[in-house]
Amino acid sequence: MKKATLASVFALSVLCGLNASSFSSVSASTVAQKTEAGTIVTIAAGNKNFSTLVAALKAAGLVETLSGKGPFTVFAPTDAAFKALPKGTVEKLLKPENKQALVKVLTYHVVPGKVLSKDVKPGNVKSFEGSSIKVSVTGDKVKVNNANVTAVDIKGSNGVIHVIDAVILPPGLKL
Repeated sequence: MKKATLASVFALSVLCGLNASSFSSVSASTVAQKTEAGTIVTIAAGNKNFSTLVAALKAAGLVETLSGKGPFTVFAPTDAAFKALPKGTVEKLLKPENKQALVKVLTYHVVPGKVLSKDVKPGNVKSFEGSSIKVSVTGDKVKVNNANVTAVDIKGSNGVIHVIDAVILPPGLKL
């Protein structure tokens, strides 16, 4: 993969309607992937910032699903987002006996359809898990529940990824 130059990041930000603050916690490699082909899973697997997410998708048996036709919109938490969970949470979720809870968490990050940043509106959106996700828009900042969207419109052949800085948990989840 080629590294994104400052000029390409700027050009991409103009095309996507973003400002420099939108990229404050996103690496150039994440931004560069906005133009790569592949499924949501192959894009995530090719980015070191999503290694925990990819491991969780494998443990939950969701790789085939999210490699399917879609379209899907995925609010993808980074490795740093997973690390911010209370100590031991990720390890507990990855245990085979907690597969159902892991599936609930991961499918809560997915909504049906390909929703690009230009189409995002505030309100509640139903996730594949079944519960609603609250989308808030303030100026050029977007939040899903308590997570900030830090990069948008990473397009795959079967949907789109929006990067978030926190893991969102479905209501009533018991760990």
